[in-house]
Amino acid sequence: MNALPFPVADPPDDATVERGRRLFATGAEFLKGVVAMDGMPPADRVEVCFAGRSNVGKSTLINALTGRKALARASNTPGRTQEINFFTLADSHYLVDLPGYGFANAPVAVVEKWQRLLKSYLAGRATLRRAFVLIDTRHGVKPVDEEIMALLDKAAVTFQVVLTKADKVKDRDREKTLTQVRGALAGHPAAYPELVLSSSEKGEGIASLRSIIATLD
Repeated sequence: MNALPFPVADPPDDATVERGRRLFATGAEFLKGVVAMDGMPPADRVEVCFAGRSNVGKSTLINALTGRKALARASNTPGRTQEINFFTLADSHYLVDLPGYGFANAPVAVVEKWQRLLKSYLAGRATLRRAFVLIDTRHGVKPVDEEIMALLDKAAVTFQVVLTKADKVKDRDREKTLTQVRGALAGHPAAYPELVLSSSEKGEGIASLRSIIATLD
């Protein structure tokens, strides 16, 4: 048994992989972009959200999970997306794309508005089962990531770190990042005790993430 804190998740068994495959094979569709709490869709199904710094590969990962190349749109300007975007998955799940964070060019008032909406969303969605916090394997956890993790702690929302762009890093550097991430997560009570390594380009971790989402009740 892996004795490391926050081990990398083992590959799921065949039955769980198939469960995840079947769920995502039903197709995901864009539902709406939300800029205020009164625009939220009904909290009537299992919900997972994706959070990450701008340019961490969040849109690319959502597209890889759903098998839709342009479902989640990446902006050429980091921080352009100012909405919480909801996607339906079958009749049973919402996938929620949170605005990217950690960019320098957005006005302070805009950032504050997003932060208020984000806090309200995290605190107010009883059906939110897990947040996936995306961390670039090349860079590890940054102070802005710590801020979102602290928000998730306060809202008592379980979050799981997904390391993106794992194929861009040599094994030795990958291990350094894993050590840094594990140290950063140690102080966060809402952190789920397994990491997922992913590469949207190579397909690494996609089956695992689909399986995790499919088995959340």
